[in-house]
Amino acid sequence: MNITILVSALAAFSWLLVVAFFALTVLRSRQGKKTRGTVSGIIVAIATAIILNSVSAGLVFIQPQERGVVISAIEPNGYRDEIMQPGLHWVIPYAESVKTYSISKSTYTMSIAQLEGDIQGDDSIAARTADGQEVYIDASIIFSLDPAEVLNVHIIWQDRYLNDLIRPTVRGVIRDAVSQFRVNEVYSTRRDELKTQIEEEMFNALDENGLILSDFVLRNITFTPEYAASIEQKQIAEQLAQQAEYVVEQRVQEAEQARQVAKGTKDAAIIEAEGDAESQVIRARAEAQALQLIADVLDQNPQLLNYRYIEKLAPGIQVMLVPNDNPYLLPLPEITP
Repeated sequence: MNITILVSALAAFSWLLVVAFFALTVLRSRQGKKTRGTVSGIIVAIATAIILNSVSAGLVFIQPQERGVVISAIEPNGYRDEIMQPGLHWVIPYAESVKTYSISKSTYTMSIAQLEGDIQGDDSIAARTADGQEVYIDASIIFSLDPAEVLNVHIIWQDRYLNDLIRPTVRGVIRDAVSQFRVNEVYSTRRDELKTQIEEEMFNALDENGLILSDFVLRNITFTPEYAASIEQKQIAEQLAQQAEYVVEQRVQEAEQARQVAKGTKDAAIIEAEGDAESQVIRARAEAQALQLIADVLDQNPQLLNYRYIEKLAPGIQVMLVPNDNPYLLPLPEITP
């Protein structure tokens, strides 16, 4: 438990004791009893309550995510120059007080959606592009107080920096940045460039006032209904053109494929014809060589044909009659008596 809370609770309890002793004193006085002891109790309880309240007013505990500015009635400028760091501290009771500021990261959102932004309702930023089109920007910034600049933020802004610094700065920077881009660049080709420019300008603007920009989120860009309809029509036309281009490309590919098939068929037919011709040449050469070999053999053995003829006759033939006026197919060997 925080010790300052404990001291405050004891101080409150001591005042209850004062009330209790006072009531007891009144009761004993009405009953005609002695009130000397209860009056002493009231005095002690009051003294204890004053002491505990003074201690409670002087003890200050700063959380790790906080920094404190000491408002002092005894300092010439009305505050201490040192920022109060995390931990338990002592200030002069009733003459000094502490204003704490969180240095944790915070998010501020401005959105067209009813329940998304810090302000309920349509809180988007209306901006006009370089070509005169109106757009609506949804944005969020993540920021924190610079721990070293908490005192300056307190002096200049106090706790008004959210509504008096961040909100108008973000809206102004976004409007100025959007005015430098054409509408088609805002939602397509140069959107990242727009975001980077806004982020840089926001960082510089917050840094000059003691705040740190952690991130800028360009959540959404909305157009007027008329321009949104024209964008939709343009996208439909582009899709149709892409589809037609795809069909043409497909037809070209099919034609190329057919051409390649025909070329392959032609090449195959040529190769087959060349193969047939080459095989015929080879076959003719082989036949010529075979005939030449036969001629050479016959030239050396003229009776070989008769021998082969007789050899092919049926083995059972013993007598063969031939016409006397027809020549023999093959010459018979002359028989020498």
